[in-house]
Amino acid sequence: MSNDSKEAEGTPEQGINGMDLIIDGWFHERGILWPGQAMSLQVKKVIDHHRSLYQDVLVFESTHHGNVLVLDGVIQVTERDEHSYQEMIAHLPLYAHPEPKRVLVIGGGDGGVLREIAKHECVEEIVICEIDKDVIEVSKKYLPGLACGYSDPRVTVKIMDGAKFMEENQNHFDVIITDSSDPVGPASVLFETPFYKGMHEALREGGIVCTQGECMWLHIDLIKPLINSIQRIYTDVGYAYTTIPTYPSGQIGFIIATKGRGKCDVPARIASEEVQKSLKYYSPELHQASFVLPAFAKRAIFD
Repeated sequence: MSNDSKEAEGTPEQGINGMDLIIDGWFHERGILWPGQAMSLQVKKVIDHHRSLYQDVLVFESTHHGNVLVLDGVIQVTERDEHSYQEMIAHLPLYAHPEPKRVLVIGGGDGGVLREIAKHECVEEIVICEIDKDVIEVSKKYLPGLACGYSDPRVTVKIMDGAKFMEENQNHFDVIITDSSDPVGPASVLFETPFYKGMHEALREGGIVCTQGECMWLHIDLIKPLINSIQRIYTDVGYAYTTIPTYPSGQIGFIIATKGRGKCDVPARIASEEVQKSLKYYSPELHQASFVLPAFAKRAIFD
């Protein structure tokens, strides 16, 4: 996940210094959106630390999770488990669409979503809008397994605000994937109704949006009102999830909404044998299973 800024403890004005979160050889992630809990990874060595125009950028090599990208004190990617997030946020909407040709990614500067989209031969155009070019640059240097997505000739990179780009490209995309930060600071607008309205206007008829949908264990108070609000805009709104050990509570969800199309819980296409062998997490069976929510979450979000 990467776009605008994510906050650990503090405010954008104060600024996060990622190096301050490394204590006795361990990086400690604490966040206002997951009070009372923390995630720690053992640090082998710090590879890069600087402040971009938008956020504090830290990359370190961990002892057991490969290289780790941290933005404003919050873990975005570890090489050990990134595939569970990247594959699901990309393949849930793409395989739910019978023939996606034009795909827009908002955020996702690490390139992992691009890598997964590129596995769909039917896609003809891939545009990524990432506001912070530094995320792209450090990913190309230190996360080549994700940033390889930029090498696909179908990819066009726009260093700009995604909402503005969508205003200029309405009724254009079959699938829009928003790989956003948590709803704190500048990224909070990505969790508000006007942004979802903008995505709806940028979709072609029959299109699908898939956005980072926070954690059912922590953020029902954010998820439910947002879904209630956008149900007035989209034809269908669903919620799916994936498991990922290094995100808060080991789980993160996806809001999947359609324009002139029904539910997305059953794949419209199946990955070829070759593509499926390249996947570590997504499968047609898991596609359907990911929409089956625990009883407490189903009641809290949809009842």
